[in-house]
Amino acid sequence: MTVKTHQHPETIQSISPLSKVSGRIHSIETCGTVDGPGIRFIIFTQGCCLRCLYCHNPDTRNREDGVEITVDELIADIQKYRSYMRFSGGGVTISGGEPLVQPNFVQAIFQRCQEIKIHTALDTSGFVNLTVAKPILEFVDLVLLDIKSFDPLTYRQVTGTSIEPTLRFAHYLNEIKKPTWIRFVLVPNLTDDPDNVEGLAKFISQLKNVEKVELSPFHKLGEYKWEKLGYTYRLQDTPIPTSEQINQVKDCFKRYGISVQ
Repeated sequence: MTVKTHQHPETIQSISPLSKVSGRIHSIETCGTVDGPGIRFIIFTQGCCLRCLYCHNPDTRNREDGVEITVDELIADIQKYRSYMRFSGGGVTISGGEPLVQPNFVQAIFQRCQEIKIHTALDTSGFVNLTVAKPILEFVDLVLLDIKSFDPLTYRQVTGTSIEPTLRFAHYLNEIKKPTWIRFVLVPNLTDDPDNVEGLAKFISQLKNVEKVELSPFHKLGEYKWEKLGYTYRLQDTPIPTSEQINQVKDCFKRYGISVQ
């Protein structure tokens, strides 16, 4: 398979001074329960440098699409759900797309949330220059880090990019002791190679800040979006993982002392 290499993280927009910041979003989920602890207000931002073969939100690729909104408007909406977040131990999660494509926007949201004592979570691929990420992470309580593969060739096949920025990002999170959940999508005939899984498990076991791994079985729920957008969906013949395949991966992580959800 020929995979086109996409934008390097160094080219992602740089942080600008915070003021009346606005950004572009794809959508909002007001009572999410799978992107961090408790009930969460989830902001899906627009723009992503990766081209994951199994992406279920391909309509978030282009940063120029979506809806423009100010941080003030978002915070006003978030405030309506504070009681749900407080009683459930929830908060605000920024996902995407890739949130770090719009770093000043994301930093401003998280900073405002922390000022009003709302828990913050960043759902990211880690494909970013650390110079851009560091100021944002000061206002992040939890990172949900998607590691698509550990084998570099498989990672490039899945995403169209290099794994190195993500590994540097993971090491930095460990260095600053930032609570992190690792996310891994199990795709038969793509990311399920035992050496790939064990390599990832071994890598994660060396990180002291990782609280657990979230294992997600591959699904095709976003395939219709690819068709609607005129994109070629290359995994149309890929099966969903069997229970046996899922359990084998779980067992591998557990052998390395990693909690798996």
